[in-house]
Amino acid sequence: MNPDISAETGAGPTTWLTAQRSHTGRWVSASIGLAFGNGLLMILQAWLLARTIDAVVFKDAGLEQVSGWLWMILGLFSVRAMLSWLAEQAAFRAAIKVKLHTRDHLLRHLFSIGPVHLGHERTGELATTISDGVEALESYFARYLPAMSLMALLPFAILVVVMPVDWIAGLILLVTAPLIPLFMILIGKGAERLNQAQWRKLTRMAAHFLDVIQGMTTLKLFNASRREIANVARISDEYRRSTMAVLRVAFLSSLALEFFSTVSIAIVAVSIGFRLLWGEMDFLYGFFILLLAPEFYLPLRNMGTHYHARMEAIGAGERLVRILEIETPQHAGQQQTAPDLREKHIALETISVRYPNGTVALNNISLDIKPGERIGVVGPSGSGKSTLFNLLLGFVTPSEGRLLIGDTALQQIESTSWRSQLAWIPQHPHLFAGSIAENIRMSRADSSELEVVLATCAAHAHEFIRALPDGYATQIGEGGSGLSGGQAQRIALARAFLRKAPLLLLDEPTSSLDSESEHLVQTALDEVARDSTLLVIAHRLNTVQQMDRILVLDNGEIIAQGSHHQLRQSSETYRRLLADFGDGA
Repeated sequence: MNPDISAETGAGPTTWLTAQRSHTGRWVSASIGLAFGNGLLMILQAWLLARTIDAVVFKDAGLEQVSGWLWMILGLFSVRAMLSWLAEQAAFRAAIKVKLHTRDHLLRHLFSIGPVHLGHERTGELATTISDGVEALESYFARYLPAMSLMALLPFAILVVVMPVDWIAGLILLVTAPLIPLFMILIGKGAERLNQAQWRKLTRMAAHFLDVIQGMTTLKLFNASRREIANVARISDEYRRSTMAVLRVAFLSSLALEFFSTVSIAIVAVSIGFRLLWGEMDFLYGFFILLLAPEFYLPLRNMGTHYHARMEAIGAGERLVRILEIETPQHAGQQQTAPDLREKHIALETISVRYPNGTVALNNISLDIKPGERIGVVGPSGSGKSTLFNLLLGFVTPSEGRLLIGDTALQQIESTSWRSQLAWIPQHPHLFAGSIAENIRMSRADSSELEVVLATCAAHAHEFIRALPDGYATQIGEGGSGLSGGQAQRIALARAFLRKAPLLLLDEPTSSLDSESEHLVQTALDEVARDSTLLVIAHRLNTVQQMDRILVLDNGEIIAQGSHHQLRQSSETYRRLLADFGDGA
């Protein structure tokens, strides 16, 4: 596991959340300091207000005598409003910095893991975690952390002021104050467990809904959409009921907080009232303490109010930590820049790949790929073709053996530098919502319009794009919605051609094309591959018949290799594949 990730994840979500405070800079401390300053000014404002009321009621002071104090109260009110606004802004900036860091860290980690190790994860759960899970951190850093610090600082400051004035009222405040956090913790622990379970339900529900939406066409074809609608309604209702159960516990916590704070303030008020009645206390000090009593319990109440932010953040953090703890492909030693693939051989030396479940995907593979060579990879399903490509892409690491680029092991090459020299088209390439030009430029953002047109011409996509109402500016939906399968495939080819990468990895690039388009794209591949090394996985063998070399894989081993004509004569497996899929000859 990446040591930086391991250090951040720690033992669990609470430890991880604590570690994230280092990414807030000084904004959380600034927010706490500003809010505490606001609290100190509140004490001064209460004292001025008490003196003003006392002077007017009991000393017959006129407006002229108290006008100075009134102006000071107005000034304090304005300064406190400014400090409150600045504290909110500082807390917001702290939360933004954590969210940006977490989302960037999470996405980089997911990219490092690669699609192979994420194959068991559900897309809906990952999307919910990246979006809603990260957003759930905002209230924790912007509300909960400042409230937790103020809960200790401001009541202590008020006690320091109250104790010398009236030790009895101070003692009441000191004794009753712990009751609020005590009951908050007792009730909050149960709510925390419920909230974590609720978050797990949310991610599972999001994953299920995404699966339903993506499979809507299939559900319609099999007349199962109504049944699935009933399932969605049932799951939604169960989620609603469990949400209400969590809210009931949360409201119980709020009730306890309000009850104890109200009772505590009432005890202070009754104590002061009786002593004022008996003449044992001056009105000025009694009124001053009564003004401070609600402010003494306010940070404690705010802490209880924002405690749900902690519970929500822990629920989201549990899922975030689990994703960050997924191991990435191992890299050894100092990371180097990838050598130029136009000049270096790629050598696989007795490589074996075993997955965690014990499956042997590649077994003792040895292969030398020369610069500029065109190689086809064929074999029955499960023979190891995709694993071979994932190995070259850096998505899996060999369990045994070495993958060398020149004289350098791939594990010692920085992954971004290595992949910058690759162009990869999977069997089902993904197009994103946006214009056609934007989808093509994803491989090279700085490419000119002429380069985009040349790439689409090479992929034989220019004619149909030009015939669209908005041409290259035509907007398409997620997954290429609005285009046929063949059109989407040719745009993906254009994206790969635009990259001009030294190594092209294509997984059945003509699978969605008709015979005429397939012939045109095959010709384009021959032209584009003149300055590149080309590896093509083929299910229809006529795609690779003109390759320099064809590898035949079976059970994770290279059982034969050679030209099309050589393999027709020497390999029984190749002849069987020709019989199953046709040789196109």
